[in-house]
Amino acid sequence: MTTRVIEVDPERFDRWMAGFAERHGTYDAAEEPAPGGVVVSARAADGSSLVATPFEHDPLGVVLVRRGGYAVGLARAGAFTASKVGTRHVQSRTAAGGWSQQRFARRRGKQADELVDAVVGHARRVLLGDDESPRAGADGIPRGLVVGGDRALVREVLAAPALRALAGLPARELYDLPDPRRDVLETALRRGRAVRVELTEAATGVT
Repeated sequence: MTTRVIEVDPERFDRWMAGFAERHGTYDAAEEPAPGGVVVSARAADGSSLVATPFEHDPLGVVLVRRGGYAVGLARAGAFTASKVGTRHVQSRTAAGGWSQQRFARRRGKQADELVDAVVGHARRVLLGDDESPRAGADGIPRGLVVGGDRALVREVLAAPALRALAGLPARELYDLPDPRRDVLETALRRGRAVRVELTEAATGVT
């Protein structure tokens, strides 16, 4: 038996399940309602099994932050309606010691603070609207978040008072993503919307 996690686009999940049956035989399935959709559990004739967990939140916000840049976006029905991508330099660590190290640490910390402040401002405008045109209710504030990049920086961004409306939202974490760019933002949205399938196979199959 081998177990792995597969991300399946929600639009092709039914087709993927049909392929599961072709590879492993007929299966018994159970469905359980959950905040992100319906969780599907199945066990096939050859002993293979799966648990499929969706993340069906719409609108969906995306917040990606690394020391090299950031990306934020608001998506509806799988497409971005607003987004902002940018770069922001934060120096890497240095091996120098003494006074130079302390000065470097202060400068690096200041750059990180400026990065967080910039991302908070962009996230406020993109995800929540501005003071002149705030987004509210079902047509605006995200119902879920996709986050990725540097875990500590993401935590600082989301802890900002300006983003308190996002507190407590269900989140899908993608901390394996590279430096945020436009294509990485699109990848985060696709993976954020995906059905996560924990698949245990009795025999190797093709996905």
